[in-house]
Amino acid sequence: MGSQQTPQLPALATTPKFIFFTDFDGTITQQDSNDYLTDNLGFGAAQRKSHNADVLSLKRHFRDSFQEMLDSVSANAGFDTCISTLIQNITLDEGFKAFFEYAGANNIPIVILSGGMEPIIRALLVNFLGEEKAASMQIVSNQVGPRFEGADINAAGGWTIVYHDDSGFGHDKSLEIRPYANLPEGERPVLFYAGDGVSDLSAAKETDLLFAKAGKDLVAYCETQGVPFTTFTNFYEILDEVKAIVEGKISVEDAAKGRK
Repeated sequence: MGSQQTPQLPALATTPKFIFFTDFDGTITQQDSNDYLTDNLGFGAAQRKSHNADVLSLKRHFRDSFQEMLDSVSANAGFDTCISTLIQNITLDEGFKAFFEYAGANNIPIVILSGGMEPIIRALLVNFLGEEKAASMQIVSNQVGPRFEGADINAAGGWTIVYHDDSGFGHDKSLEIRPYANLPEGERPVLFYAGDGVSDLSAAKETDLLFAKAGKDLVAYCETQGVPFTTFTNFYEILDEVKAIVEGKISVEDAAKGRK
């Protein structure tokens, strides 16, 4: 493996045989933090669900829909209020700590690819896991910034999302995964991805095994698009599947059995 690849592909630093990419909101967490903010501090659940339906039916880009959601939150609450609200109300998936420990012990890097905002993700991970463990995971996400020059992000109307790229997703997760997927045979690890919703659409076709959260939008998308997947309800189930693959008991093809 060429040493020049590591700076561009940091998950290769320990020469892993497996890499686990994952969404954050509604996947690592039991609730979606951006949905929670929109429902409780923004324009509400009904309008949010209408926006999500338009994205799933390809009537509009995720980027534009998400911008409107977060603008409705920013109009009513400063960014520090958003973080404190989420720390009080968002909970970790019941199996994630066990999966995190297994991955660390078996050289399986966890890379968080999120359509949300990195400061929120980091604050929640520190709350869930502590500083050291939170810092061990790479996060590729959007940022937050002042809405206009001189604005205070901790004042209502003062902050806005700063997108990671210019794509219609705001953060096209497939662009992060594809360089790993394109590695030559013998250098390419087995790639997993876990997600639940519309921000995961671009990543759905890029990995060897997709874990789609049961009952969520990503399952319907995979079925209509013919993307192989398996469902999960919590990270304990993901842990069991990943263990079986790592130990050679099943193949990734065998694991992709659709709805359970």
